[in-house]
Amino acid sequence: MTLKSILTTALGAATLVSCEPNAEKLFENVTPLEGYKALSSHNPIYQQRFGADPYAMVYDGRVYIYMTDDIIEYDDKGEPKNNSYQAIHKINCVSSADLVNWTDHGAMNVAGSDGTCKYARCSWAPTACHKTIDGKEKFFLYFADGGNGIAVATSDSPYGPWTDPRGTGIITRDVPTCNEVPWLFDPAVLIDDDGIGYVYFGGGIPFKPGMTREQAAKNAADPGSARVVRLADNMIELDGEPARINPPYLFEDAGANKINGKYYYSYCTNFNCPSDDPGNGRIAYMTSENPMGPFSFVKTVFNNPGDFFGTGGNNHHAIFEFKGQYYLAYHAQKLQDDMGLKGGYRSTHINAVSIAEDGTINDVIGDLAGVAQLEDFNPYVETEAETMAWMAGISTEYSDSLCTNMIVRNEGKNGAWIGLSGVNFGDKGASSVCFNGEAINGEAGIKIVLDSLDGEVAGYIPLYAGKNKKASLMKTITGKHDIFFIISGDVSLDKWVFTE
Repeated sequence: MTLKSILTTALGAATLVSCEPNAEKLFENVTPLEGYKALSSHNPIYQQRFGADPYAMVYDGRVYIYMTDDIIEYDDKGEPKNNSYQAIHKINCVSSADLVNWTDHGAMNVAGSDGTCKYARCSWAPTACHKTIDGKEKFFLYFADGGNGIAVATSDSPYGPWTDPRGTGIITRDVPTCNEVPWLFDPAVLIDDDGIGYVYFGGGIPFKPGMTREQAAKNAADPGSARVVRLADNMIELDGEPARINPPYLFEDAGANKINGKYYYSYCTNFNCPSDDPGNGRIAYMTSENPMGPFSFVKTVFNNPGDFFGTGGNNHHAIFEFKGQYYLAYHAQKLQDDMGLKGGYRSTHINAVSIAEDGTINDVIGDLAGVAQLEDFNPYVETEAETMAWMAGISTEYSDSLCTNMIVRNEGKNGAWIGLSGVNFGDKGASSVCFNGEAINGEAGIKIVLDSLDGEVAGYIPLYAGKNKKASLMKTITGKHDIFFIISGDVSLDKWVFTE
């Protein structure tokens, strides 16, 4: 049964009301909170959590972005401190059909004693893929267990729940040649046209005490710490031994793509480059005629995020194709800076990528504007409340023990809000809206406004404890608008849908 039919059945026609006076009164002294992301910006892609080391997987008309869950660490005085990366046990996942409105699928607990892969101490730099095995679509999530191995988890959906198919890492120090890799992490998976999978990984500069300056410089120029290995058909075992890749001035961050029949291996350069060629902490790439190499260096394509946003740091990326266009996902510390924080807390951005006729990837410029919305948003299908282009004052959390359903909370912050971009109500328009949500403590409501936070009011929706609510709008909404749900009171929101 759909949300629309559930609400109609539960409430009946008698509960369909116009703008209720009590709901409107809830907003008499409510001012929308200030967000950290301008309405003219699409970067970072979301703000309710930090999310680093992005990787993109396209499935069923949506792109799923998987990220390291950069959680704020605090000192013994309760003050934020530098990110040690040692407290990270979760992977963040969001998805979108238009690259502007993103649905939050939560922080998936995959490492640590309470996580899926209990042997894994940390969960960094994820990569994901899907493959049909024995007639069933399976999803595979690979992530770095700190700097000493790579774990894999499996699921029947892109966002879990996840299971541990091995009980140990898929890549460990015991795998041939892997004990020589300083940083055994940062996987990227490529499934070729023939269904064979490959995982690329590794990083770091070999160093030994007493090494001469000349030897250290040579190792920085040619670390020899990148690897590629074929995956077995089941995607949870290796098929053969890892082969070396020798990207010049490698630091970390594997990327793998097949573009027009050619294989692209991309990575982040280290911070020992002698000049701007290739330059410190930049995204560079190599190409090959074979997924296992050998690869030849081509050029850098993306400067360090500090060149665009002010605060530098490590550079981590994913190049992906979606609906006929290539994009670059990367992380930056702009949101952290805007929040008045420091410490290496990163958020994911996306900018478009252009590829020349000869296959050369053109330079990409990072900015806050981001990418253009790919398609109109449909308000007449059930939408998870945790879907948004912009927001202020809200958080998202799981509503069930299986961690499969997300809800939005504002925790009593009056003026918290959610914004959606490019919502097309069509010529006929919407006359009412259904919310699956409730007031947590006392009275609560939602004000729907069009095109800006102080725009035309389309309706007021009262919420009650343990009840869904369907209400008519003050006006029929036609055409395309940005829409904003401004909150008064303490609410829990699950889903919504407009009625044509």
